[in-house]
Amino acid sequence: MPQVDVTSKLLYSVTAPTSFIFNIVPAITDYQTVDDENLSISPQIEYSWCELNDYGSRGIRLSVQPCDLKIAYSAKVSLFPEVTPPKVLDEVNHLEVPVEVLPFLNPSRYCESDQLGQFAWREFSNVPPGHTRVQAVADWVNKNISYVSGTTDVSSSARDVFIQRTGVCRDFAHVSITLCRALGIPARYVSGYAVGLEPPDFHGFFEAYLHGRWYLFDATKMAPVSGFIRIGVGRDAADTSFATIVGQAQLQSISVGAHSNQAVDPAGEGANAVSTA
Repeated sequence: MPQVDVTSKLLYSVTAPTSFIFNIVPAITDYQTVDDENLSISPQIEYSWCELNDYGSRGIRLSVQPCDLKIAYSAKVSLFPEVTPPKVLDEVNHLEVPVEVLPFLNPSRYCESDQLGQFAWREFSNVPPGHTRVQAVADWVNKNISYVSGTTDVSSSARDVFIQRTGVCRDFAHVSITLCRALGIPARYVSGYAVGLEPPDFHGFFEAYLHGRWYLFDATKMAPVSGFIRIGVGRDAADTSFATIVGQAQLQSISVGAHSNQAVDPAGEGANAVSTA
């Protein structure tokens, strides 16, 4: 049972009355528990906790007058992942996909799966279905998309990244999700903390629905999925932003950390598929 210490510090310059919803705290699920949780807000401002979805994601809501706003969060998180041999993980027939999973087959803001279908089937139709095909998608993205900071922004979609062949972690996840959906495999975006990520930051993974449950993948191969702390889940990154802002505020600095008290498997996860949902 890995235990991970997570921290995040955010500094905003707020120049007008502004409301925030921060999505920076680990979700509470059957597969991860949160202990020794500490939240500090400066200046001292009233805030409230809220449930952001049905997947255990928690938000912090507050309203701020012009100031320099500092948010500091820390917690100890214990992980209880399910591990499964990949060879037994089949794709789920479309007619048997649960109703609550069906939305993760549809195109979304950043994942235009309806536009990359021909490529997906041409590239991956001969790959054995199931975990092997999803891993082939992640491997293709890792090989063909270069990780280059600053080459994409909040308007960049999977199609944009597919064409320009550069991006960051969220873009790697978006392209992977898009190709999976185009192949008829439900896929979704997951944000969180990642042990071993360099440089440390919030990280974007993706999950594919196989054999009746969600399994984690990281197309960047920059961090092991066994050391991933779940924050948010959504159709794409639009559903999992670490800060939703209405007003006028500028992010001045961000610091994120995730450190485990024991070794986690290297990126690639060896022989096992990992599920935390």
